[in-house]
Amino acid sequence: MIQNIGLPRHVAIIMDGNGRWAKKRMRNRTQGHEKGADTVRTITRVTRKLGIPVLTLYAFSTENWQRSKAEISALMHLLKKYLKSEKNEMRDNNIKLMTVGQTQRLPNDVQSILYETLDATSKNDGMILNLALSYGGRNDIVNAAKQCAQAVESGKIVPDEITEKLFQQYLSTRDVPDPDLLIRTSGEMRVSNFLLWQIAYSEIFITQTLWPDFTEDEYLSILSNYQNRERRFGGRK
Repeated sequence: MIQNIGLPRHVAIIMDGNGRWAKKRMRNRTQGHEKGADTVRTITRVTRKLGIPVLTLYAFSTENWQRSKAEISALMHLLKKYLKSEKNEMRDNNIKLMTVGQTQRLPNDVQSILYETLDATSKNDGMILNLALSYGGRNDIVNAAKQCAQAVESGKIVPDEITEKLFQQYLSTRDVPDPDLLIRTSGEMRVSNFLLWQIAYSEIFITQTLWPDFTEDEYLSILSNYQNRERRFGGRK
């Protein structure tokens, strides 16, 4: 296990490659997503063990609604299964589940178990597992802008009071710090509409590994790499 000194407070991961993992093995995409769920479990446990306060996983984007009905149905079934199976572990290991995104678009049965799990873990304070579900970064910013405009219209604030710090309070991630480290699996060199405001100064690590093959050892290696980076936030050395 690596040293805890200098670890990120918040790790965000774009979990990519489930479909390609399945295709390489001549399996269906659902099997790739199932194997990916095992990786979620592994990485969450390691994050908790290391004492990293926040882990945000890009589980389902607003764009993912464009996939086939069969694949969406399989993903929703898997999400429901995951929440059911992990609820007790999260509760017992002091992990608080949070979400960002348009969760009202999820099927009713998924919403039911999601809210049940959110409630069951609401008092936990050891770590936050933040699932981005039906999430889009642009949508997050637009919603924040609307709320800010409504606050101006109602007289709660005046335009001159709007700063980056104030605006950030209208984002869905207002209760967690911005990600210190963004990891993307599968080698794709894009952020895919994920936490666009929040990752302005995140350290980024792209790995060629497909998400189902992403291991604890590789995760620890990336965290070690992060510990050796110098973060200047736009300032000069």
